[in-house]
Amino acid sequence: MYVFLLLLVFSCKKENEVLTKEREVTSLPYFNSADFTPQWTKGTHRIPEFSFVNQNGKTISNKNYEGHIYVADFFFTTCPGICPKLTKNMNVLQEYYKNDSAILLLSHSVMPWVDTVDKLKEYEQNNQIDAKKWNLVTGDKKELYEIARKGYFADEDFKKTQDESEFIHTENFILVDKEGFIRGVYNGTLKFDLERLKRHIDILKKE
Repeated sequence: MYVFLLLLVFSCKKENEVLTKEREVTSLPYFNSADFTPQWTKGTHRIPEFSFVNQNGKTISNKNYEGHIYVADFFFTTCPGICPKLTKNMNVLQEYYKNDSAILLLSHSVMPWVDTVDKLKEYEQNNQIDAKKWNLVTGDKKELYEIARKGYFADEDFKKTQDESEFIHTENFILVDKEGFIRGVYNGTLKFDLERLKRHIDILKKE
């Protein structure tokens, strides 16, 4: 029992140290490569131009996100595993920033041959998604996979295998600034990382 209490105190202490360190952060790095090595000089890698179709059949491109901070992720509507957790936490962000027009959300389907516009619309309705804040997009598989891997560096397996035929699996939330630079990557299934993401958005809003 004594050992358990010591471990509990130590764990709480370490978590508080991490939180204190996070609160001291006043600027965010840029991420220019798939290894997510932070760079503290101006970024060189912007999210490439894209054009997809959202849950309302509307074309969504970089133009819709210019001048906005946004969080991007990758999912598919029939996913039984991590996607419901990602959607739940995106919903948390949607609610938290519902009155903040500077913050947007963007979810890309990794199974576009299943996720038609009608399917995305159904998913929107089942998950209380607000299209003014949060776009679910589908389109050409090659284009979606290319932007996932080369634009957002989102596919962990691809970094190791370089196999373009492999299905994309990622639980990342990617934070993109107003100029299209990647400024953070987070585990979208974890509450702790969600809170860290919120703190980092606050930092970007002050830039």
